[in-house]
Amino acid sequence: MNILNIKDWGLGIHPSKEKPFLISGPCSAETEEQVVQTCTQIAHLGVDVLRAGIWKPRTRPGSFEGIGIKALPWLIEAGKQTGKPVCCEVATPQHAEEAIQHGVDILWIGARTTVNPFAVQAIADSLKGIDIPVMIKNPVNPDLELWIGAIERIAQAGITKIAAIHRGFSVYNTPKYRNQPQWEIPIELRRRISNLEVICDPSHIAGERAFLYEIAQHALDLDFDGLMLESHITPDTAWSDAKQQVTPQDLETLLNQLITRQLDTDNLDYLNKINQFRALIDNLDTQTLHLLSERMEIVRQIGLYKKESNIAILQIDRWLDVREGALKKATSYHLSEDFVEDIINTIHKESIRQQTTIMRKDS
Repeated sequence: MNILNIKDWGLGIHPSKEKPFLISGPCSAETEEQVVQTCTQIAHLGVDVLRAGIWKPRTRPGSFEGIGIKALPWLIEAGKQTGKPVCCEVATPQHAEEAIQHGVDILWIGARTTVNPFAVQAIADSLKGIDIPVMIKNPVNPDLELWIGAIERIAQAGITKIAAIHRGFSVYNTPKYRNQPQWEIPIELRRRISNLEVICDPSHIAGERAFLYEIAQHALDLDFDGLMLESHITPDTAWSDAKQQVTPQDLETLLNQLITRQLDTDNLDYLNKINQFRALIDNLDTQTLHLLSERMEIVRQIGLYKKESNIAILQIDRWLDVREGALKKATSYHLSEDFVEDIINTIHKESIRQQTTIMRKDS
């Protein structure tokens, strides 16, 4: 896909590894005073783009669903007073048309829209021939193919100024955060589309302002290209998502605490040491593959013996013993139980596949 970096969007934005791309502003536009005051107070904090929710797709009817088109001039005015580009979420072609007509600089497609290919395609069709940046949030469910599909639909409409926004994934009865980060999904997205820049939205992952720093810092540690953080002059009285928004003053404190990481260095001592470590890892990876190959050879021998003896593939008691034994050893090897469980489950799944192939051969 032909995708331009954010610095090439023509909006005067110059992100770097020392200063990641930053979007901020209120979750929802409530009044002109609230939008303009919030945006003018955060504009000098290194914010590149101002945001405000104009239309708010909510889970249940009766919730505050945004002021709508009436609020677009407020956001535009905030941009004029600060000299900053502005962005807002669009969920329909009509939203996109109204936002563009009012002078919004960047559009984003929200998680509840990304999950619907028909809705994304309708927006994509409405944008054909229009040179405007579009950011695409992940779908609410952890479906990487759906996320990539939405990006492809926008790209096929001729849009080249595209970025992705990682806002976490909805799960039932989430233990800590509002949405689970599942960092492996945006990491895989970056592998699959290497020229796509990915922005993290800690506000929607956290759901609580107390967790914003740890999520934002982790995103920077993983070399995300930017952050989207919600700010409000009086967040406790916000009409939507009050708990995850911060005052301009608290936003400044949070930003000052963040540490940006270098992607590389010319320090020869570091390079020598890291290359030594990497050589050790490469050697261990080769040994690990060799051990797995040996294990699967034994699995195949067992499969042949089961077939000859007319024994079922799955021996549930044996499997539970193996799994439980591995989990008990996890901490002694300084590994998390979740990590060991994922590995042992994957090995067991491959073992079942290998023995199934043997059972079905010549059947």
